[in-house]
Amino acid sequence: MEFANRVARVERAGLTDLFAPDEQTISFAGGLPDPAVFPKAALQAAFASRAQTDSAFQYANSDGYAPLRAQLAKLMQADGVTVNASDLLITQGAQQGIDLTARLLLNPGDGVVVEGPTYLGALAAFDAYEPTYYEVPVEPDGMDLHALQKILLTHSVKVIYTVPDFQNPTGAVMSLAKRQALIRLAHQYDVVILEDAPYRLLRYEGDALPTLHSLDPDGRVVLLGSFSKILSPGLRIGWLTAAPRLLQALTALKGGADVESSALVMQSISTYLASADFPQHLAKLRNYYRTKRDAMLTALASLPPAIHYTRPTGGFFVYLTGPSWLDFSALQQTELAEAHVALVPSKNLFPSHAITNGARLTFAAPALADIAPGIARLNRALTQVLHEVPAVNK
Repeated sequence: MEFANRVARVERAGLTDLFAPDEQTISFAGGLPDPAVFPKAALQAAFASRAQTDSAFQYANSDGYAPLRAQLAKLMQADGVTVNASDLLITQGAQQGIDLTARLLLNPGDGVVVEGPTYLGALAAFDAYEPTYYEVPVEPDGMDLHALQKILLTHSVKVIYTVPDFQNPTGAVMSLAKRQALIRLAHQYDVVILEDAPYRLLRYEGDALPTLHSLDPDGRVVLLGSFSKILSPGLRIGWLTAAPRLLQALTALKGGADVESSALVMQSISTYLASADFPQHLAKLRNYYRTKRDAMLTALASLPPAIHYTRPTGGFFVYLTGPSWLDFSALQQTELAEAHVALVPSKNLFPSHAITNGARLTFAAPALADIAPGIARLNRALTQVLHEVPAVNK
């Protein structure tokens, strides 16, 4: 039996490496929300309520439960996004939004710009459509737009994928000036921007900047959102908004992919939003994850000076960078495995798989009490490796 060519590309994405291999391992790998802040009681009550209705167990429209779309529109309007319920499509998490956009726009060989490093799940989704990748470095204030413009001048690009708020994996926030410039470049070179915003509501410092979608006068930004990080990933509910021509096509593709998202889940989330204090829940999440972020940054201060790390103002991640010769992928199989600590090596975060001296850590998933001991394990392993390396590599 011969599989399609796309399978080989997807298999190397590294998604299966996001979970701890054993109970001894302290994992900073998977970008999982902490179950301690799932609003379980309120969600259970909402599900119990909706389970009494026939419509929750029946087929529905591909675009999603209308009352939930109206509630999401209000949440987005409060965030400065001009959108109505009819402008939204409910998806199976934001991940499906990435897949649908790629399916809509990409033929084999078409150009896709991604940040380097970027979200490995996005690469897994794009890989299935066999694109040509162009990597743009991530600076502290977001994508390097000079590098991007050089790519756009010399190559044909259909899609620019970006996480402008608390970028996965670096935690960088794209500046307002860069957001405005990116919109101008997309217009100039006729490119669609796929704006992935799963962490946008998880800001721990500073003021929110407008979404790319809000700055777009041409209808070329597809904006993704998700309940996975702010309610529960097990719900598998996200959403997207796009210009009518894009939205109509994306809705048709979703109908062919899965017919619809779960009516029971959509209706239960709608009931939850109508009955619970969602702003208070978000405030709780921000305080909770801010504490864990601070704990990780405090612990990381003990790392060898050769290891640099980002200091995110929101989201779930810190990104490490070591000397150019350091290979976190190899360490994951040797010293880090022996130390029982896990992370995501940068090799999985670049489509070229050529950058090995970086690593993603999450402070969201591990227990607060495990963060300092886990970083201490990492510190010992890295100190040993840096001490033992031959002088020629220093």
